[in-house]
Amino acid sequence: MPIPQHNVQLAGLFRSIAELLAAQRANPYRVRAYRRGADALLALDEDIAEVAQRQALEEIEGIGRDLSEKIQEFLRTGKIALLETLRIPLPEHIREWAGLPGLSESLVAYLHSRLNIGTLADLEQLVRSRMLRTVPGFSGSDEDLLTAIEDLRRRRP
Repeated sequence: MPIPQHNVQLAGLFRSIAELLAAQRANPYRVRAYRRGADALLALDEDIAEVAQRQALEEIEGIGRDLSEKIQEFLRTGKIALLETLRIPLPEHIREWAGLPGLSESLVAYLHSRLNIGTLADLEQLVRSRMLRTVPGFSGSDEDLLTAIEDLRRRRP
Protein backbone atom coordinates (compact mmCIF):
# COMPACT_ATOMS: atom_id res chain seq x y z
CA MET A 1 0.00 0.00 0.00
CA PRO A 2 1.46 3.41 -0.91
CA ILE A 3 2.30 5.96 1.76
CA PRO A 4 -0.43 8.64 1.97
CA GLN A 5 0.53 11.89 0.20
CA HIS A 6 0.13 14.11 3.29
CA ASN A 7 2.55 11.86 5.16
CA VAL A 8 5.14 12.04 2.37
CA GLN A 9 4.83 15.83 2.14
CA LEU A 10 5.13 16.36 5.89
CA ALA A 11 8.03 13.91 6.18
CA GLY A 12 9.88 15.93 3.52
CA LEU A 13 9.18 19.17 5.37
CA PHE A 14 10.33 17.70 8.67
CA ARG A 15 13.55 16.46 7.04
CA SER A 16 14.15 19.94 5.60
CA ILE A 17 13.61 21.50 9.02
CA ALA A 18 16.02 19.00 10.58
CA GLU A 19 18.72 19.76 8.00
CA LEU A 20 18.33 23.52 8.37
CA LEU A 21 18.40 23.27 12.17
CA ALA A 22 21.49 21.07 11.98
CA ALA A 23 23.17 23.60 9.69
CA GLN A 24 22.51 26.27 12.30
CA ARG A 25 23.94 24.06 15.04
CA ALA A 26 20.59 23.90 16.84
CA ASN A 27 20.00 21.58 19.77
CA PRO A 28 20.78 18.07 18.46
CA TYR A 29 17.77 16.64 20.30
CA ARG A 30 15.51 19.00 18.38
CA VAL A 31 17.14 17.99 15.09
CA ARG A 32 16.69 14.33 15.99
CA ALA A 33 13.04 14.91 16.91
CA TYR A 34 12.26 16.22 13.42
CA ARG A 35 14.09 13.29 11.81
CA ARG A 36 12.23 10.79 14.00
CA GLY A 37 8.98 12.55 13.20
CA ALA A 38 9.67 12.20 9.48
CA ASP A 39 10.42 8.50 9.91
CA ALA A 40 7.22 8.03 11.93
CA LEU A 41 5.14 9.68 9.21
CA LEU A 42 6.62 7.46 6.51
CA ALA A 43 5.98 4.34 8.60
CA LEU A 44 2.33 5.25 9.14
CA ASP A 45 -0.22 3.43 6.94
CA GLU A 46 -3.02 5.86 7.76
CA ASP A 47 -3.25 9.38 6.32
CA ILE A 48 -1.99 11.83 8.95
CA ALA A 49 -5.01 14.08 8.25
CA GLU A 50 -7.31 11.33 9.53
CA VAL A 51 -5.18 10.86 12.64
CA ALA A 52 -5.28 14.62 13.26
CA GLN A 53 -9.04 14.70 12.78
CA ARG A 54 -9.55 12.26 15.62
CA GLN A 55 -6.96 14.16 17.73
CA ALA A 56 -4.57 11.22 18.05
CA LEU A 57 -1.35 12.73 16.68
CA GLU A 58 0.58 12.46 19.94
CA GLU A 59 -0.26 8.77 20.16
CA ILE A 60 2.13 8.17 17.26
CA GLU A 61 5.61 7.20 18.47
CA GLY A 62 7.98 10.04 17.54
CA ILE A 63 5.29 12.74 17.39
CA GLY A 64 5.18 14.98 20.46
CA ARG A 65 3.35 18.21 21.13
CA ASP A 66 5.65 20.43 19.03
CA LEU A 67 5.51 18.21 15.94
CA SER A 68 1.79 17.68 16.45
CA GLU A 69 1.32 21.47 16.29
CA LYS A 70 3.43 21.65 13.11
CA ILE A 71 1.33 18.89 11.50
CA GLN A 72 -1.89 20.71 12.37
CA GLU A 73 -0.45 23.98 11.03
CA PHE A 74 0.44 22.24 7.76
CA LEU A 75 -3.00 20.68 7.44
CA ARG A 76 -4.64 24.09 8.03
CA THR A 77 -2.35 26.30 5.93
CA GLY A 78 -0.34 24.04 3.61
CA LYS A 79 2.97 25.19 5.10
CA ILE A 80 5.03 25.34 8.27
CA ALA A 81 6.09 28.83 9.36
CA LEU A 82 9.23 27.55 11.08
CA LEU A 83 10.52 26.17 7.79
CA GLU A 84 9.90 29.48 6.04
CA THR A 85 11.83 31.28 8.77
CA LEU A 86 14.74 28.85 8.58
CA ARG A 87 14.97 29.25 4.81
CA ILE A 88 15.88 32.93 5.00
CA PRO A 89 18.92 33.07 2.74
CA LEU A 90 22.34 34.33 3.73
CA PRO A 91 23.48 37.59 2.19
CA GLU A 92 25.75 36.92 -0.81
CA HIS A 93 28.77 38.61 0.78
CA ILE A 94 28.48 36.16 3.69
CA ARG A 95 27.69 33.09 1.60
CA GLU A 96 31.03 33.55 -0.20
CA TRP A 97 32.88 32.78 3.06
CA ALA A 98 31.89 29.12 2.70
CA GLY A 99 34.91 27.40 1.28
CA LEU A 100 37.43 29.58 3.06
CA PRO A 101 39.83 27.34 5.00
CA GLY A 102 37.87 25.56 7.74
CA LEU A 103 34.50 27.18 6.95
CA SER A 104 31.59 25.11 5.63
CA GLU A 105 28.30 26.60 4.51
CA SER A 106 26.59 25.36 7.66
CA LEU A 107 29.29 26.88 9.86
CA VAL A 108 29.00 30.21 8.03
CA ALA A 109 25.21 30.13 8.55
CA TYR A 110 25.77 29.45 12.24
CA LEU A 111 28.31 32.28 12.60
CA HIS A 112 25.92 34.70 10.93
CA SER A 113 22.64 33.65 12.55
CA ARG A 114 23.84 32.78 16.06
CA LEU A 115 26.95 34.91 16.58
CA ASN A 116 25.93 37.90 14.42
CA ILE A 117 29.12 37.75 12.36
CA GLY A 118 28.19 39.95 9.40
CA THR A 119 31.36 41.46 8.00
CA LEU A 120 34.86 40.32 7.14
CA ALA A 121 36.07 42.53 9.99
CA ASP A 122 33.78 40.63 12.40
CA LEU A 123 35.06 37.32 11.08
CA GLU A 124 38.67 38.47 11.34
CA GLN A 125 38.13 39.63 14.92
CA LEU A 126 36.61 36.26 15.81
CA VAL A 127 39.62 34.44 14.33
CA ARG A 128 42.17 36.74 15.99
CA SER A 129 40.46 36.30 19.37
CA ARG A 130 41.05 32.56 18.94
CA MET A 131 37.36 32.00 19.78
CA LEU A 132 36.56 30.45 16.39
CA ARG A 133 38.58 27.42 17.51
CA THR A 134 35.91 26.75 20.15
CA VAL A 135 33.06 26.64 17.63
CA PRO A 136 32.14 23.05 16.67
CA GLY A 137 32.72 22.43 12.99
CA PHE A 138 35.70 24.72 12.48
CA SER A 139 38.40 22.57 10.93
CA GLY A 140 41.02 25.00 9.62
CA SER A 141 43.91 26.92 11.06
CA ASP A 142 43.65 30.51 12.20
CA GLU A 143 46.61 31.51 10.04
CA ASP A 144 45.19 29.98 6.83
CA LEU A 145 41.83 31.60 7.43
CA LEU A 146 43.36 35.03 8.12
CA THR A 147 45.34 34.76 4.86
CA ALA A 148 42.16 33.82 2.97
CA ILE A 149 40.27 36.77 4.51
CA GLU A 150 43.03 39.12 3.36
CA ASP A 151 42.94 37.59 -0.15
CA LEU A 152 39.17 38.04 -0.27
CA ARG A 153 39.51 41.69 0.73
CA ARG A 154 42.01 42.28 -2.09
CA ARG A 155 39.71 40.68 -4.69
CA ARG A 156 36.74 42.84 -3.73
CA PRO A 157 36.25 46.12 -5.62
